[in-house]
Amino acid sequence: MTISVCIVDDNKDIRSALEQIILMAEGYTLAGSFSDAEEAFMKIPAAKPDVVLMDINLGEGESGIDCVRQLKPLYPEILFMMCTIYEEDEKIFEALKAGANGYILKKTAPAKLLDALRELHEGGAPMSSQIARKVVNAFQKSPEAPGASTATKTINILSNRENEILQLLAQGMLYKEIAARLFISQETVRKHVYHIYEKMHVNNRVEAINKFYGR
Repeated sequence: MTISVCIVDDNKDIRSALEQIILMAEGYTLAGSFSDAEEAFMKIPAAKPDVVLMDINLGEGESGIDCVRQLKPLYPEILFMMCTIYEEDEKIFEALKAGANGYILKKTAPAKLLDALRELHEGGAPMSSQIARKVVNAFQKSPEAPGASTATKTINILSNRENEILQLLAQGMLYKEIAARLFISQETVRKHVYHIYEKMHVNNRVEAINKFYGR
């Protein structure tokens, strides 16, 4: 299945590099490429992409987070992957709260970026390992979060294999990487993740980590 992608980035060189990654990759098509939030807000609905690679800092005017906050409620079927240099906790959670489905750093290798886009399209919520660690650390440090008791309850409802996979998800690993680590197929990982989300009554990786650590 071909995945259509839109790119939103105010840096011409980075935008061009991302365009080339998409154009040269088998199984992906470039539906549009925009330099600011205003242009993205006007043209993304017509482009109807599967996934939008959204920069956070779009220079003057509205940010990428503002753009996602406006577009996501109107077009919930469009998936937004924040692609940024930022690793600050505040930016991460603001983007996720706005409706971002994944969060990856610009320094991510092209092959891993494409893997993350496909995982997002297939129902995952990929994050760079650095970002995943920050999300986990924030949940663990939350003073109001009864993390230990919640984690114990979660461990009790999941199988040993499901707990193992949940821990790897919390480290920011992609399905492909989890499959290699555990010597199982990506499809088996996907089925386990489906059951994890079903048992935990969540819809994605961020919600699962959130619930596991009691927030």
